[in-house]
Amino acid sequence: LREENASLRSKINKLQVLSEMQADKMRKLERKLEENKIKEEKEAQDLEAMVQHVEQNLQLMTKRAVKAENSATKLKQENALLQAQLKNYKTENEALRSGHSASLAIMKQNADIALQNLLTVITSSQSSIKQLVSGAESLQLVADLLKSIDKISEIPDDGH
Repeated sequence: LREENASLRSKINKLQVLSEMQADKMRKLERKLEENKIKEEKEAQDLEAMVQHVEQNLQLMTKRAVKAENSATKLKQENALLQAQLKNYKTENEALRSGHSASLAIMKQNADIALQNLLTVITSSQSSIKQLVSGAESLQLVADLLKSIDKISEIPDDGH
């Protein structure tokens, strides 16, 4: 009985040591799990902040693109008006050349002014069109970024 008792005590001691080792291992795993949860929460917050920032930039770029589009439309209308004026001035200039040489200088001056206005409008419209194209390129970049964010969010969870 004593030998059996000693043997059982030895087994109990071994089991207690094994139990303590497993408890330590479990505590370490629990700490690691908690650290991973905190890390994942921070990454999720960072990702959410980045998405919000991208959305704000997208809204701002959309506003800029609409403004540039409106400006381009207005400049095109001005351009058409000035071209019509230029055509009228040229017609009037031709009429004056045919008989009224005294007012020819005035007509030439009017045509030059119209031409200068036309060139100014063309230059302004080209700038607005360039801004519109730049805004569209920026919007495409943001769209590509959002697509890549979607791809990141679709990555399967590996058991964490």
